[in-house]
Amino acid sequence: MNGLVLKKQADEFVVCLENGQNVVTKARKNLKKDGVFVGDHVVLDDENMISQIQHRKNLLVRPPLANVDRMFIVVAPVPKADLYTLDKLLIFCKLNNIEPILCVNKRDLDEKYCKEIEKIYKNLAKTIIFSTIDDSVLKIVPQIKGVCALAGQSAVGKSSIINAILGKNVAKIDTFSKKIERGKQTTRTVQLYNINRGNFLADTAGFSKLDEHLLNLDCRQAKNYFQEFLPFSSDCKYSSCQHIKDKDCGVAKAVEDGKISKERYSNYLKLYEILKNIKKY
Repeated sequence: MNGLVLKKQADEFVVCLENGQNVVTKARKNLKKDGVFVGDHVVLDDENMISQIQHRKNLLVRPPLANVDRMFIVVAPVPKADLYTLDKLLIFCKLNNIEPILCVNKRDLDEKYCKEIEKIYKNLAKTIIFSTIDDSVLKIVPQIKGVCALAGQSAVGKSSIINAILGKNVAKIDTFSKKIERGKQTTRTVQLYNINRGNFLADTAGFSKLDEHLLNLDCRQAKNYFQEFLPFSSDCKYSSCQHIKDKDCGVAKAVEDGKISKERYSNYLKLYEILKNIKKY
């Protein structure tokens, strides 16, 4: 029998079979070396034990989740959107063959700010804007295809969205601190929830910051993931230009002329410097 791993608890796994039935099982010892992850497509033998892991589309280490098809990246005006983390998540999606969908929550708190985010990212990811949780359900549920994950900084509404979609409190809602303008992370485990017709949604704890080393990217490759740079790269004096504020850089000039988002360019410079200083082993 074939199935999808929904949850891992110690050495036991909850697997959703093709007929929709959930079973609790264990994995054969020969699979312990590489591990079995939530999101894995597996084969169960005659004793209902996991005996084989099918080909993975991708495997995310932090959080441990396999075969992700779409990522809903949630941002909001409060706490103020961390656009640097957003840009890293978009690169992460590109590297792992994941379709990003940008969800701008709490529109009613600052509609102008939400529209600014939409303007910057409209050509980089499909964007959904909403004010209420009920509205988010109407707009997000039709977009849940395959295995999907929610990502974004704490207190932007990820757990509230999960609870609203499922109609019950399965994800603990984190609180927001006005003093430091960030939320307290509450999600600790990864679990897939069957939404409809074999489409699944996961709430994940590891997508709030995203360490740069998880991108596994060389600093010289970073510019390739800022697609708005490409039309202006031909204006650079040198073909090897890394677009680091050089006077002969067409991209830097485009930023000065308002043709490229200053926020995105600033995030690129930050990412480039951090990647440059990450030790390669």
